[in-house]
Amino acid sequence: MNTQKSSLETSHFPVMVSEIIQVLSPTNGGLFVDCTFGVGGYSKAILNFPNTKVIALDRDESAFFFAKKLKKKFQNRFTFNQLKFSQISTVLNNNENVDGIIFDLGLSSIQLKDLTRGFSFNSKEKLDMKMGLTETSAQDAVNNLSENQLKHIIKILGEEKEASKIAKNIVKARSKKKITRVDELTKIIEKTKKKSYSKKINPSTKTFQALRIFVNKEISELLNGIVNASKLLKPGGKILVVSFHSIEDKIVKYFFTNFSKNKANPSRYLPEENNDKIALFEKYKNKVIRPSKVEIIKNNPSRSAKLRIATRSKNNFTSPDILFHRFKKYLEIEDYNV
Repeated sequence: MNTQKSSLETSHFPVMVSEIIQVLSPTNGGLFVDCTFGVGGYSKAILNFPNTKVIALDRDESAFFFAKKLKKKFQNRFTFNQLKFSQISTVLNNNENVDGIIFDLGLSSIQLKDLTRGFSFNSKEKLDMKMGLTETSAQDAVNNLSENQLKHIIKILGEEKEASKIAKNIVKARSKKKITRVDELTKIIEKTKKKSYSKKINPSTKTFQALRIFVNKEISELLNGIVNASKLLKPGGKILVVSFHSIEDKIVKYFFTNFSKNKANPSRYLPEENNDKIALFEKYKNKVIRPSKVEIIKNNPSRSAKLRIATRSKNNFTSPDILFHRFKKYLEIEDYNV
């Protein structure tokens, strides 16, 4: 098992690591938080600079293997916590000068390549999809939720146009036999979409995305994670988010844009003269950084990555409640009882 993990480490490429290091500027040291540790690519790149400290989080138990190796090398400068990134406040406090916080959203290579986890379309294992610290599995969802609930999950969280047909066929199939394996679900989806899906994208992609988001409550995790991170950054500190699908990017863009000093008014309920005083971020440029062509050739999964960066203002933290209201429809779906 350790041999397999070591090979994953060498084949893993942290997305846009050089661009992220350039933004963080750890040359003079500083405290950084890696909210999605994974194999530890970003943490290691930061720790290679003297006088830096990294606090890492990951909900996945498998990350411990890689964290132990880094801890051995950087004993006094690195700590790891098996936590969801929404729990960042439990390992930090406002008295600590945090220079930068990184979120690398989506699946890690460890999760995708381990077929027993149920994330890969190629798996014939249990339909699981749990990233860690999660009770509900994809198997629970497809077998217990109503047809209407499945339709909403697949349509809204997966942005799948044929959500109604897929949900209907899932319910039809499970009435005959419980759906327990990944290949059983992929066959249902392929049969449903056989006349319309493009050969460029696996027909199960959007449904799998939807189920994974639902199982791991990824939208609420992202919302709480970036809000809690903005509490902890020092003035001038950077928050960096690498996203891989449109819902994530939409949330990050909205947060950075609407709570920065160049936004006309983050809420119609607040008087305009207070805008600069409540802005969490300095002027946001709405710039998206994408992987270079060289990186995409080297690491094809990076092709859909988008990096957004915001700089914390000097203002005291003001809770951005409107952010949660804006994306309420996603949160309501994640709250479905299984």
